[in-house]
Amino acid sequence: MALTTTSSDGRVDLADHSSIADSRFYNAELAPVPVAQRNWTTYNYFALWMGMAHNIPSYLLASGLIALGMDWVQAFMTITLGNIIVLIPMLLNSHAGTRYGIPFPVFARAFYGVRGANLAALLRAFIACGWFGIQTWVGGQAIYVIIGKLAGDGWMNASVVAGQPITLWISFAVFWILQMLIIWRGMDAVRKFENWTAPLVTVGFLIMLVYVLVKAGGFGPILSQPSKLGWGSDFWTVFAPSLMGMIAFWATLSLNMPDFTRFGGSQRKQFWGQILGLPTTMSFIAIVAILTTSGGAVLFGDVIWDPAALASRFSSPVVVVVALVALVLATISANLAANVVSPSYDFSNAFPKKVTFAVGGLITGIIGVVIMPWRLLADADVYINGWLGFYGGVLGAVAGVLISGYWLRARTVIAVEDLYREGGRYWFSGGWNIPALVATVVGAVLAVGGAHSASGNPFPKDGLIPFLKELYNYSWVVGLVAASLVYLLLNARTSRESAPASRPVTEGEAVV
Repeated sequence: MALTTTSSDGRVDLADHSSIADSRFYNAELAPVPVAQRNWTTYNYFALWMGMAHNIPSYLLASGLIALGMDWVQAFMTITLGNIIVLIPMLLNSHAGTRYGIPFPVFARAFYGVRGANLAALLRAFIACGWFGIQTWVGGQAIYVIIGKLAGDGWMNASVVAGQPITLWISFAVFWILQMLIIWRGMDAVRKFENWTAPLVTVGFLIMLVYVLVKAGGFGPILSQPSKLGWGSDFWTVFAPSLMGMIAFWATLSLNMPDFTRFGGSQRKQFWGQILGLPTTMSFIAIVAILTTSGGAVLFGDVIWDPAALASRFSSPVVVVVALVALVLATISANLAANVVSPSYDFSNAFPKKVTFAVGGLITGIIGVVIMPWRLLADADVYINGWLGFYGGVLGAVAGVLISGYWLRARTVIAVEDLYREGGRYWFSGGWNIPALVATVVGAVLAVGGAHSASGNPFPKDGLIPFLKELYNYSWVVGLVAASLVYLLLNARTSRESAPASRPVTEGEAVV
């Protein structure tokens, strides 16, 4: 007999893990967090989002739109709208984490199957590895520029290895090691680092903005920079895929927020922490990036979308060093929270008895280097329309299955013990839920099958599958909607597979 209790605010607690502790699908880090240990506050989630949003790749979102030809109004509108849209699935998936205390890969077991969840988890994990590499590369660039301003031309003009100065490779390695040292200390070290850096991470961006404003002569010259696209067909052609890119930027977190909300003190705390955190912090970094990039165009005559490259053009070494030190802290904070926590759990989910949280973080770090992130950042079009647009469509399909499964099929009710059991309610067909897999494949193919690029890089101009080309401009929406509909259709004649034999009960009642 297992005892499941429900607190007054709806959070479910599995008090006794003895019946599942010996399962090969269980380990201490994947286990449901006891209600007594779910103590994250509204500020913890706000600080988490401030730490995740205020980083160089977030800056590159806005500056990249300027590089693609938008003016400041168009870029700000695109980013703000994208973040409001992605907040919806993020909150929908966050609910399960807070209610049951389970991380994303365990949550996914309820709909993909105990084994099938590895597909959803590893898709998310490998994309996170790519992001880890990107963040580490831009952080290494910042360290490279900082030392260059202090050490002089010898550092900046060192001998070239594999297309980059050897000192840049050294900076990249140092930044990688710093992050591994923090993640090796576990999840609590990540939370403390987030809380400490959150109030400080805005400093670097503000210093750069103020410097540019002073040098450019105020807001006037910056805000008067015209759009190269206008408001006609040229703009709307760029807007649709760019909006999908903005949504895709946080599509990863829209899946794995249960990794963080499992520690939530209540649904209300995680809900308001995210409502106050994501839109406000992303809007702030967007306007700072837009103004700074536009100001750089006024000063230097070029649109320099990389903040480290822009800072290297500043004449004041003090401004460069102080700004980029703050940006390094910001990037570490964002990388740990957004791109190490999730894949650490995901890899642990694939091999629960062999891979711990720390080992999962190390795997993430290694794959992040192998992906060669410097190539993804070589061009704004590749970064936004290639990298973001493609993986956004794939993850949109996964989100479609989870949201429709949890809210429409299971009606938010999950049998927690069976998430860790072989042969239980979520075993389906040998551990795989075929309808969920089919829905994900169909949604992903429709979303990204038509992947194309005007330059022919990295995708053909006519699309991978030409007749799906137009759908790629709306990749995330197509993936989410198509997967949801297919999943619900395939399950239309079956009973609710996720509903346990009896409801989660009030404290003191027993579930057999």
